[in-house]
Amino acid sequence: MERSTGITILALFNFIWAFFSVLTAMVFFSGLGLVGVRAGAASAVRGGAPVALARGLGTVSGILVASGIEVLAGVGLLKLRNWARILTIILASVGLLLAARGVVTSLLHFQLFALVIRSVFVGFYALILWYLFQARVRRAFGVT
Repeated sequence: MERSTGITILALFNFIWAFFSVLTAMVFFSGLGLVGVRAGAASAVRGGAPVALARGLGTVSGILVASGIEVLAGVGLLKLRNWARILTIILASVGLLLAARGVVTSLLHFQLFALVIRSVFVGFYALILWYLFQARVRRAFGVT
């Protein structure tokens, strides 16, 4: 079966998300020295600068791994691999849960702008999940 426009858009979304995640990691990594110095000087983190630096490197590594998973999912979607559809369902489900948690937090702290943005993400992830469970989309991936 032929790949639909929606599947291509989802793959592109994965690539764009991965790109911005890598940019975030690069910005974070470039600031690690400053974070480590500030943490050591302020003694905000137990163990000082080395611990803050290690935590920062762990965060950057996690962001880069997540970016790799996004790229993998995007390539799989373009090739109509069912594992990529399942991976995208998992990623969208996690995103939906985190965005919903953010909505609740925004409500509790009366943060209107954050509430609107997080609500948009809830709708976006719900739309992705709805789309990936459509019969014609499942057929495109070889699922009956």
